[in-house]
Amino acid sequence: MKSNVTAFISKHQLLTTGATVLVGVSGGPDSMALLHFLRSIQKEWELRLIAISIDHKLRDMESKSDLDYVRDSCDKWDIPFVGMSLDVPAYKQDKRMGTQIAAREMRYRFFAAQMEKYGADYLALGHHGDDQVETMVMGLVRSANSSDFSGIPVKRDFATGSIIRPLLGVTKEEINAYLEAYEIIPRVDPTNNETVYTRNFFRKKAIPLLKEKNSNIHTTVQHLSETLGEDEQFLRREAKKAFKEIVELDVGGRQASFEIDVFQAQHSALQRRIFHLILNYLYDRLPKDLSYVHEEQFFALLQSDKGNVPIDFPAHLKLEKVYGKLMFYFLTQEKLHHPSYHKILEVPGRIDFPDGSTVSALYNNTYEEDHQYSYFCNIEEIALPLHIRTRSAGDRMRWSGLEGSKKVKDIFIDAKIPKKDRAAWPILTDNNGEILWLIGLKKGQPEQKKSNTSYIQIIYEKGDM
Repeated sequence: MKSNVTAFISKHQLLTTGATVLVGVSGGPDSMALLHFLRSIQKEWELRLIAISIDHKLRDMESKSDLDYVRDSCDKWDIPFVGMSLDVPAYKQDKRMGTQIAAREMRYRFFAAQMEKYGADYLALGHHGDDQVETMVMGLVRSANSSDFSGIPVKRDFATGSIIRPLLGVTKEEINAYLEAYEIIPRVDPTNNETVYTRNFFRKKAIPLLKEKNSNIHTTVQHLSETLGEDEQFLRREAKKAFKEIVELDVGGRQASFEIDVFQAQHSALQRRIFHLILNYLYDRLPKDLSYVHEEQFFALLQSDKGNVPIDFPAHLKLEKVYGKLMFYFLTQEKLHHPSYHKILEVPGRIDFPDGSTVSALYNNTYEEDHQYSYFCNIEEIALPLHIRTRSAGDRMRWSGLEGSKKVKDIFIDAKIPKKDRAAWPILTDNNGEILWLIGLKKGQPEQKKSNTSYIQIIYEKGDM
C-alpha cells in the first residue's frame, strides 16, 4: 500500500515539505492506516502532524471509547492529539436535519476551527478507493444531475489550506493488509454492517458484484471521477462568468431575473449550471424536495409560447415568464395573501408603505413639468379628499386622446407588469372614485393648466427594500 499511496500523493501533488497536516482520525481502519502512513513519511517530508478526533455522541460510551483509543495511539506514536465531543443529537433537533448532515456540519466546522488555530496547510481524511466507487454508484442511482456525479475530490480548498485524501488510490483490502502488517487493531463501528444505511447497502450488496467484473474498478472509477471533476470545474467557471453577465439580482438578494433570449444563447451545459447557481443564490439551504423535475419545469417554461406563465418551486419560490424575461422571486406571507389597502391621502400629508416607498401630497401654486413619479391635480377639477388604494375588479381609467376608458388590467398587460406586482400597485383616486394616476405608470384625465389657480402635487418615492 505504501508505494501506491506515495505515488498517488506525488501524482496529485498532495503534500509539500514542511507542511502542517491535521489528520481526521475516528479510530476506524481507514483513518488509523492514514495516520500511521503519514507518521511513516513524517521525517522524510518534515511534516508537523496533529491528529483530530471527534465524539459525535451518537453511540453512547462506544464513541467515547473510540476517542480514548485514538488518544492512546497518538501517545504511543508521539503525535499531538486534539479531541472533542460534539452534541450532534441536540444540533440535529435544533436545526431539524438528518443525523448524517448534522454530524457532517458540526465535524467540518470543528475541522475548520482547528485549521485556523494551527495555521494548517492540509486536513488529511481517510476516504479510499472503495468509498469512491460507492459514491459514484450512489450518484448514478440517486441523481439526474451530472454536476453531482464527479465523486469525492482528491483535493479541495478548505479553511487555511486544503482537504486531501491520499488513500483514494487504494482499496479497502489493501488498507486491511497494511493494518495487519503493522499489527494495528482499529476500532470498528458496528453500524457499518447494517444495510439499512444507503451507503452500507451499496458497500455490502452492489460493490462486490462490480468487483467480480473488474477487480481494478477503484482505479477506473477514480480516473472517471478526476476527468469529470476537471470538466465540471471548467464548466462551473464559465457558468459563473455568464451568470454575472446575464443574471440581474435585486439589492435584497431575494429576486433574480434574466432576458430569455440572452439566456438561451448560452450552451445548454451552461444553462443548466446557471439555473443551479440562481437557486443556490436565492435559497439559504436547498429544499429536500427540490429535484430534477423542477429543472425540467424550468426549461419547459423557457420553451413555452405563453406570456405571464408562473410555476411554483419549494419554499414559496415562484418562477414567472414575463414578456421575454424570466423572474425568480419569493412569495412573502404578505404577498401570499395579497392584502388590499385603502388610505386617505391628506393634503399636505404622506403615506408610508411596508416596502419603504412613500406617497406625499402638497399644495403648489405653480404647475411644474411632469415626470414619472410626480403628478399635478387642478384643485378645481377633483373631489377631495384624495385616496390611495389597490385595484378593484372592473377598474377603468380615462386620459386625453382615449375614446371612452380602458381596464386597468389591460394597462398592466400592455405595460408588461408582472402579475406579482399588480395586486399591491398603488392607485390614486379622487373622492368620486375617478382614477387620477396609476402611480408611476399611467396618468389619467389631465388637469386644465389654468393660470391663477392652485394645484396639488403628488410625489411618489420608491423604497430601498
